[in-house]
Amino acid sequence: MTTRVNRAGLKVATVLDDLLSNEIIEGTGIVADQFWQTAADVLAKFMPENQALLAKRESIQKQIDEWHKANPAPYNQTEYLQFLKDIGYWLPEPDDFCITTENVDEEIATMAGPQLVVPVMNARYALNATNARWGSLYDALYGTDVISEDNGAERAGAYNPVRGDKVIAFAKAFLDEHCPLASGSHSDVKQYAIAGEKLTAVLQEGQVLLAHPPGDVPANVLGVEMGHAGGVPAQHRLGVAAAEGAMARIEQKMRGGAGRGLDLGG
Repeated sequence: MTTRVNRAGLKVATVLDDLLSNEIIEGTGIVADQFWQTAADVLAKFMPENQALLAKRESIQKQIDEWHKANPAPYNQTEYLQFLKDIGYWLPEPDDFCITTENVDEEIATMAGPQLVVPVMNARYALNATNARWGSLYDALYGTDVISEDNGAERAGAYNPVRGDKVIAFAKAFLDEHCPLASGSHSDVKQYAIAGEKLTAVLQEGQVLLAHPPGDVPANVLGVEMGHAGGVPAQHRLGVAAAEGAMARIEQKMRGGAGRGLDLGG
C-alpha cells in the first residue's frame, strides 16, 4: 500500500515527496513547501474546469455513439457534419490570433522539431527522445555510408566496435573543424563542463574554452557554432548535467558496444 503525506492539503505519495525534496528541486532555489502550495493552488483553480470539460467530452461521445447506432453506414455526410456542429463537437474556424504565453523554452516555442513524451525512468527511451528532437551525429554516422565499411567497419548486424571507433574519430574531427577549441583537440578531451557560464573542455593540461565562444551562457551545449541547435539548453539543470562529462560518457558507451543512437548533438 502506498504511504502518503499531507502537503498543502494534497495527499502525496511519500516516494514522490522524497524524490522532489531530495533530488528534483536541488539547485533550483525552490523549497518543497513552496512547490506543493503552488501545485495545490493550480489544482484548486483548474480542477473544476477540467472536470467540467471531461463531463462535456463524455456527453459529446455518448451523443455520437447514439447517432451512429441510429444511423448505420452508409450515412449522409452532410447530415452527420451538421449533427457534429449542433452538439458542439465541430466548431467554426476562429479568427487569426496570437499566442501570448510567456517564458516558454526556446526549443518548444521557436525551434521546429519532433516532441516526444517518454517515461524518464527508461534511459533508452529518454535518449531516443533526445535524439529524435535534436538528432544524433553518432547515429547518423554509424548507420549511413558517411563512414565506409572498409577494413572490417561493416554496419550490418550487432554493434561493430571497429565502425564505432571510426564514428568517434570522425565526430571528433567534425567538432575540431566546426567548434574548435582555443587549444588542443576534441579527441583529447576527457570531460566537458560549464564553468563560469562558459562551456569548457578538460584536457590533460587543463581546461580550455571554445576558440569562438557562442556567448556568455551557451544557448546549447553543442553545435551552436554550426548555426543550429545541438544539445540541451545549458540554463536548464538538465543542460548543465548534459554538458558535464557528456562526451566522455557517450564515448565510453560507444566503445562499450551500446553506441548506436547515442546523442552527440547535431
